[in-house]
Amino acid sequence: MIRTLTIGLVALVTFAAAAVSAQMQPVPARSEGEGPYETLIISGATMVEGSGAPPMGPVDIVVEGNRIAAIHGGRAPDEMRARAARIIDATGMTVMPGFVDTHGHNGDPMKAAQPSYGYKLWLAHGVTSVRGVAFYWGPGQPDLTDTQRSADNTITAPRLFPYAAMGDKWDGGAIDSEAKARAWVRWAKAQGFWGIKFFNSLEPAILEAALDEAEKQGLGTVAHLAQPGVQRVNAAKAVELGMDGITHFYGHFESLLEAAALPKYPQGYNYFDEQSRFGWVARLADQVVEPGSEEWDEYIDHLVESGVTLSPTFNIYSASRDVMAAKTRDWHERYTLPSLMDFYAPSATNHGSYYKDWSTEDEVAWRKFYRYWFDLTKEFHRRGGRVTAGSDPGYIYQTWGFAYVGELEMLREAGLEPLEVIRAATIAGAEEIYEARGEIAPMGTIQVGKLADLVIVPGNPLDNLKLLYGTGHTRLNYETGAIEQVGGVRWTIKDGIVYDAPALLEDVARMVEAQKAAR
Repeated sequence: MIRTLTIGLVALVTFAAAAVSAQMQPVPARSEGEGPYETLIISGATMVEGSGAPPMGPVDIVVEGNRIAAIHGGRAPDEMRARAARIIDATGMTVMPGFVDTHGHNGDPMKAAQPSYGYKLWLAHGVTSVRGVAFYWGPGQPDLTDTQRSADNTITAPRLFPYAAMGDKWDGGAIDSEAKARAWVRWAKAQGFWGIKFFNSLEPAILEAALDEAEKQGLGTVAHLAQPGVQRVNAAKAVELGMDGITHFYGHFESLLEAAALPKYPQGYNYFDEQSRFGWVARLADQVVEPGSEEWDEYIDHLVESGVTLSPTFNIYSASRDVMAAKTRDWHERYTLPSLMDFYAPSATNHGSYYKDWSTEDEVAWRKFYRYWFDLTKEFHRRGGRVTAGSDPGYIYQTWGFAYVGELEMLREAGLEPLEVIRAATIAGAEEIYEARGEIAPMGTIQVGKLADLVIVPGNPLDNLKLLYGTGHTRLNYETGAIEQVGGVRWTIKDGIVYDAPALLEDVARMVEAQKAAR
């Protein structure tokens, strides 16, 4: 999601981004994390290795430098344990591949002027890789420098994969021809971007040229098929033109209209009024064919056969089903910056803050919309389509890290089994990022030779995904009668560097307290 979406998208985003991102603070040098070690052992854990294989354990995972060197059922050999620089006792815990967030943003001083706020919240929730779509808007922003600093492990941040919005960040003018589209794609590749985010503001022929050039250059592509352009390119058309990924729900329902070629807008509708835009969009469910109908099944087959990846980001619109619950989440008081809560509040200008007159009828409409959206995603996945986990944080009461766990819970609600949810959060996201480059993802599963990106959690998240929240899970101890908070990621390992997840959360809590004190 972005601050403004319109047919003149690039010019408006570039202008707005230059205004807001210029004041972002630089990310400080890394002072957290220990390692990498010559030899590190994670001992006694139950392993969920990411491919969909069942849990197995206890295991000892041996890490040398930033790579997984060995996996032992039971204990590693005594001589190996003796020479280990560090042994993490993970008895009673679950170890999984580091999570991959395929939909990240991190640039707006109105919300969080210090990017490490978001980076630390991601790491504290086990997210070791993030695809930025985009991290920052406009030219001259630190998408690429943050990416390099993270790769060098000189900042505390997940592994970063920067995408640029089509036409953004350069000074070559509007993308108004096939030649200009190809030139921009080559420019983006030369700058070091990994892929392109499309907002459907291009003519189909120009979009097709951009997608063709992106494939030649080994750049990934993903689309938010915004409503001002979806009448020309819906999701069905986008995948025919060669789009690699579709994020959010945009374009799907417009591909499934039952009685018209275009959506029916109500009287007085105004796309620029987000109360109107988001209040109406849920009513699209009343205009489409029924789930399970012949047309519905044909569309899902079309998506699967195209090889497209879906990153639904269910969580980012979840407040539309119950806004009062969203604004009173457990973590807001301690971990959500006051400036971010200000941005979330109903507003005539802030993108996503559209609850200016949100009604029961709006929430009921969104609940129906989600039933259709869940059904489409589940059936796509069941038939072999790839689904990944993206959180789109920083909007609509969705705070970094916590929003990602919320997305995992909603993938489960959509019908993915717990092991399938973890696969979506790990290897599926890694494969989506690396596939366009023709490379095998170096992370995403726990395998010998892969990068040591791991998350270690007390208990078993397959039984209860709420164990992944930084605030933990509230549970009655039947032996003592006490109400306890259990769970929360204990350690996140990125590139062999061990991060104390609760300590990262304490850093974030201090940022929140400092801002409150300054006010």
